[in-house]
Amino acid sequence: MMKVLFMGTPDFARVILDGIVGAAYPVVGVVTQPDKPKGRGNVLTPPPVKVYAEEHGIAVLQPQTLRTEEFENELKKLDPDVIVVAAYGKILPKNVLDYPKYGCINVHGSLLPRYRGAAPIQRAMIEGEKTTGITTMFMEEGLDTGDMIEMYEIAIREDDNFETLHDKLADLGAYAIVSTLGALEKGNIKRHKQDDSKSTYAKKIEKEDCLIHFDAPAKRVNDLIRGTSPFPLSYAFLGGRMIKIVKARIDASPCKGKPGEVTSLEGGLIHVACQEGGIAIETLVPEGKGRMSAKDFINGRKINVGDVFTSEKA
Repeated sequence: MMKVLFMGTPDFARVILDGIVGAAYPVVGVVTQPDKPKGRGNVLTPPPVKVYAEEHGIAVLQPQTLRTEEFENELKKLDPDVIVVAAYGKILPKNVLDYPKYGCINVHGSLLPRYRGAAPIQRAMIEGEKTTGITTMFMEEGLDTGDMIEMYEIAIREDDNFETLHDKLADLGAYAIVSTLGALEKGNIKRHKQDDSKSTYAKKIEKEDCLIHFDAPAKRVNDLIRGTSPFPLSYAFLGGRMIKIVKARIDASPCKGKPGEVTSLEGGLIHVACQEGGIAIETLVPEGKGRMSAKDFINGRKINVGDVFTSEKA
């Protein structure tokens, strides 16, 4: 079987690596991002792919950059037949792309050419897409521009958020890469050029992308909440304090009020008017507090009908 060098970092990549290992492909090593400080204590934490690799006795490399003679020498020692990349987080230089006999294969969390870039899963949900999927592709020097190999489509359900959709796509990605590697070994690969005119870019989610503007339709607001939950969470301000919203739904009852206005607290939910329709907030994180239900927030007398959520801190 082909010798595989795997490059990836987060949980999405870990699931795909597990699929390759489960299919009995010899993984000669993994390349992942360096350990990073996390949490309030800034504890140095290894990425999920490193943890998985060490548990399975796979060699781990964590270079700051791939553009060194040292990494080139390590690549020659490992001598992979194919490199599989999934959410690695760094651009591969030409000498790495050109090294393996069977090339470098990327597992991407969208239906290319839409949502090229760093945050395809979240952006698809935020933009209100009804479907998304996984694409395996040959890598080249452009950003997610190489020839496509296999595509698998799934529906985005109304009760999905970023976490649930991420997990479904990770499992689908594991299936897809095993299928692609099998076709590659047998010489059954079919390459499909991307239509660049239909491409969109899924840039990294920044803090400002998570700010809720209630002067938008309710669906747009709810899609933003879903696409940023459980991390990094969308937010607005209430009485000058930040409120992060974990879960909401489009309000079935009419919300008559100005955008951002709390129109009702019925049913233990916070009903908020949008430009069109409204949302009902179910779970939130008040500034300086932990996650809580809207009912508990209401019972704590932290909100009243007529209060207004804003996109600026008063």
